[in-house]
Amino acid sequence: MRTRHPKDTYAGLLFILFGLAAMGFSTPLRIGNAAKMGPGYFPFALGAVLSLLGAVILVQSVLRAKGEQARPALQVKPVVLVLSSVVVFSQVLQPLGLLLSTVILVIVASMASHEFRWKEALLNAAVLVVIVVAVFVFFLDSQLPVWPAFLIERT
Repeated sequence: MRTRHPKDTYAGLLFILFGLAAMGFSTPLRIGNAAKMGPGYFPFALGAVLSLLGAVILVQSVLRAKGEQARPALQVKPVVLVLSSVVVFSQVLQPLGLLLSTVILVIVASMASHEFRWKEALLNAAVLVVIVVAVFVFFLDSQLPVWPAFLIERT
């Protein structure tokens, strides 16, 4: 299968894969119907919509193929930085708390872009910190440490 837009082709296949996985994982749960929804209804429906969207993207990418385009080279730096930002976040969450861990996550992940700018990364981090604290601390009442461990008094 030759396609002019390989990113669309891969995205469509990935959407279909995740949609089918969601549908598969929701089948052990009671699905029910629209009038009496079970716990598996929403994941199954969402998986079906995701698979359908993936199929549309895949078909469009194949139908638009009018020539051969070179496959884009794999960019290692963005993949490594984004994945390592998540790993670093998980490792520093307990000692540094939610605020600093989120800032580190955003900055390291932002460095994956070739358009990285410190000012924008710090602004994004600040906005995300406000959202994360609002959601996890105030709305969900999460037990995650907000402040670094060295700032919290031990009693």
